[in-house]
Amino acid sequence: MIVLGIDPGYALMGWGVVESVNNKMRLINYGCVETFAHTPMQHRLRSLYQGVRDLVQIYQPDDVAFEELFFAHNVTTALMVGAARGAAIIAATEYTEKLYEYTPGQIKQAVTGNGSARKQDVQQMVRFLLHMQEIPKPDDAADAIACAITHCLSGVAKEQFRMK
Repeated sequence: MIVLGIDPGYALMGWGVVESVNNKMRLINYGCVETFAHTPMQHRLRSLYQGVRDLVQIYQPDDVAFEELFFAHNVTTALMVGAARGAAIIAATEYTEKLYEYTPGQIKQAVTGNGSARKQDVQQMVRFLLHMQEIPKPDDAADAIACAITHCLSGVAKEQFRMK
């Protein structure tokens, strides 16, 4: 199974592609789709949409897993990231209906065994689980990889996390 994990963002949308075969995971690739400040919103959303569309065409994932949004910051940021997430969901839906979502706490729990783990602990476990030399950078990409790992580990229970 090949999973594309996505950490929604407006300036940086992290992504990670993980393959799971017989409970063994392998990192295929990761990165970020980047948009730039002072670019009109519609152009930034189009870039995010096109970036995710390109990713599903290149990697042809069996499933796409998104990190759910939780905000304690300002409303404007929440709206922009929500719009970015929507653009990514539309691009992924054009490829497959197998879309899933996980909360940050579920991702932390799956990757570290602790639902309130620190970001650094999650990053270290991503590095360890995928036998990487270094922690993946930027953080947005590491978060996306963690989301993909979470989906790989969900096994037959994955259907409870399908987007509704």
